[in-house]
Amino acid sequence: MELHQRLETLFAPTLESMGYEMVRVMFQGRTRPTLQVMAERKDGRPMTVDDCADISRSLSALLDVEDPIQGAYALEVSSPGIDRPLTRAKDFVTWAGFEIKMEALVGVDGRKRFRGKLLGLDGEEVLLHADGQDLRLALSDLKSAKLVLTDELIAAVTRDLEDPDADQQGNQ
Repeated sequence: MELHQRLETLFAPTLESMGYEMVRVMFQGRTRPTLQVMAERKDGRPMTVDDCADISRSLSALLDVEDPIQGAYALEVSSPGIDRPLTRAKDFVTWAGFEIKMEALVGVDGRKRFRGKLLGLDGEEVLLHADGQDLRLALSDLKSAKLVLTDELIAAVTRDLEDPDADQQGNQ
């Protein structure tokens, strides 16, 4: 099992019990290694600095006990932000209708990078409208995907912040 998968397995129960969901875990850097944990609130409310600090304290204690990483590193806890990465199957459903950038592990018609409107998810395939055509790409073939910061995305997120009882992304 890769390090990020071991860390996700280690962190998920703690985050879940605190009312958060894990978005992504990354360990990167050689000269200054950093463990980045990206989380969001399960209730859909915006993350605060206090949320990040609470998560950081809990995960630091867990890392001290379990010691899954050798050597020194920095722990960084953050929210996914507006132009968030799409890392889970549900993200491709939740954020359907918005513009995304994706990079594939394998080429589709000679291309690995795509930018277009996310149409959703069909089983294990991401549906994307890019360059005038509809594309299908297996989730397992994705290297990365993230929302593109657009006026439409900002308006949807801002509307949801003003009306916290509205649907989280306002696009369904």
